[in-house]
Amino acid sequence: MAFIRREVEVEGRDFCDMSADYSKPIESFSIINIMLPSRYKPSLKNNIYEKRAASISKQLLGPDMALDYDQLLAKPPNKPDAIFHWHQDLAYWPVTKDTRTASFWLAIDNSTIENGCLHFVPGSHLEPDLRDHGSLHGNRDKSHTLSSNLSEKDMPKPAELSRGDVTVHHERILHGSGGNYSNSSWRRAWVIAFRSQETVKEERRRGFTHSHNDPLEVLNAVGKQS
Repeated sequence: MAFIRREVEVEGRDFCDMSADYSKPIESFSIINIMLPSRYKPSLKNNIYEKRAASISKQLLGPDMALDYDQLLAKPPNKPDAIFHWHQDLAYWPVTKDTRTASFWLAIDNSTIENGCLHFVPGSHLEPDLRDHGSLHGNRDKSHTLSSNLSEKDMPKPAELSRGDVTVHHERILHGSGGNYSNSSWRRAWVIAFRSQETVKEERRRGFTHSHNDPLEVLNAVGKQS
């Protein structure tokens, strides 16, 4: 909770609310989002979660997988507007030749339908093209959040987790989460994503670090071939 209490200094837009634009007051945040927490608190690096996730990512996708970024997410109790809109992770990133990704989502608290657990759309990762995504609040300078829509055939399924459980998901799977209707339960998660070493290198070459403080022209180029 040190990040949530602002005891760890986080630069600029890397501390934000993924349900709102950047003008929302911190005390009113509904989805507290901390990008690259291990950058701001280096003691988090090489923890057991990261090591085990790294091993699993290599078993799933090959020996060239490398840590790309990490992220903390927290929904306080009584935040029904804490809706993380439908999206595919790849729409947030520059599209590279090799898109292989293993994204790990660790439940820090029990994650339930009531407090806003993840929902996935089975089979959406097999679609040849990304869904259309748009900026939730007009443009990427106002808010980092992108949003897509469900189709009539989509049948989302909730992924309720116990504290300590982990999901691993594909870069193209359509997913999102609902608001926190619990009166007492936080819904916190720690995300770590692994991509190929060449892909990470290419992202950095383009100036993309997964920070919300990356240049606007870089953020506006996500989800596009180049």
